[in-house]
Amino acid sequence: MLKRIFTIALGVMAGVALSVGAAHFASLWGWLPGSELDRSSGAIRDVLKLVNENYVAAQPAELPKLTRAALDGMINTLDPHSAYMDPAERKALEEDISSEFGGIGVQVELVRDRIVVVTPVAGSPGERAGIQRGDEITGIDGEKLPHPSMEDIVTHLRGKPGTKVTVGLMRPSTGKELSLTLTRESIRVESVRDAHLLADGIGYVQLTEFGEHTADEFATAVKQLRARGLRALVIDLRNNPGGLLDSVVAVASNFFNKRELVVYTQGRDPKDREDYLADPAGAPLTIPLAVLINAGSASAAEILTGALKDTHRAVIVGERSFGKGSVQSIFDLDNGGGLRLTIARYYTPGGEVIHEHGVSPDVEVVATPEEDRSLMLQRARSDLTDPRTFKVRFGVDLVPDRQLDAATAVLRADLLLHGRETAVAAKP
Repeated sequence: MLKRIFTIALGVMAGVALSVGAAHFASLWGWLPGSELDRSSGAIRDVLKLVNENYVAAQPAELPKLTRAALDGMINTLDPHSAYMDPAERKALEEDISSEFGGIGVQVELVRDRIVVVTPVAGSPGERAGIQRGDEITGIDGEKLPHPSMEDIVTHLRGKPGTKVTVGLMRPSTGKELSLTLTRESIRVESVRDAHLLADGIGYVQLTEFGEHTADEFATAVKQLRARGLRALVIDLRNNPGGLLDSVVAVASNFFNKRELVVYTQGRDPKDREDYLADPAGAPLTIPLAVLINAGSASAAEILTGALKDTHRAVIVGERSFGKGSVQSIFDLDNGGGLRLTIARYYTPGGEVIHEHGVSPDVEVVATPEEDRSLMLQRARSDLTDPRTFKVRFGVDLVPDRQLDAATAVLRADLLLHGRETAVAAKP
């Protein structure tokens, strides 16, 4: 199977780790007459039949709806990332992998029956409308979401570019409820959004996700910076919700020796461990390195951060990351639908679990909510550098990037201490 981590990019997204397979559900589990599985499924059939034939209501209890409710109820008891998908949802998932979709462009996570925004996509309708990290989506087109699922969000927020959708929000930081009407757009998430050279030969590269072309884009950006005198590098993973596992391993390979461990997964059985090894095109890059993270850095972003931290290749600056490190496998069903099921956890090379723990920074610099919003907008709209124009456009002031300043200070100290143009070889 091809294992990969990617963001569900459906106008709403959540960093999830997926193993995409083509096994049929029935053939996976088999059918054992007289077994516990047989008896349990028989009870489900009996209840479906009795409810369908006898329940009194204005609308009949149709079998397809009952079946969907039964499947949702069963899978939803497991964890927020496992889910049953009907054929339409399964098809939409395939489209998501391409990182192109029609929607409003926000990344979300299901937390205790609440749909919470991890971060809006840079340059998306959601970001321009002022949706913020931590906002809770409470309704869509006037309908409340008492027991929402990721599939509810996908179904209602996804749509043809040019169509409108009204989103109800609750903002915990102010306690206010908001209603925003947005026009869906064709969203394509950029991987390398910004790459430039700062003072003293320190390069800056912002990665917004890990997509199919991220590794190539990152390698090109670094090559261009090196041609301009790159001596040290900051990789900005703030609000990066994740992406493809192959992509993050390829990016990490720029700094690792061949066949060196980047990350591994561990399933229920101790024998289920699987290692993912670096495969660099040449010698690893050994310049001083800093990585910026915050609470919006999730999934694949945490894998890269954890790998570089564990192997002492980078100093990590910012805030503890989100803590999304579980692996979901997609099993195709005979009806055209699919089952997304959590099957393993991701671990850093040193054996640290990412899920529900996140990665802690070496240098902690916590941004206030106001700073975080301003910095996110500044990164997305680097063209707006006039303080007055920025204030009028977004309603917040331009602020200094204390996290980036701390990272560059560490790198300058490293360069000064060693008096070098490039760093010493990274520790194995």
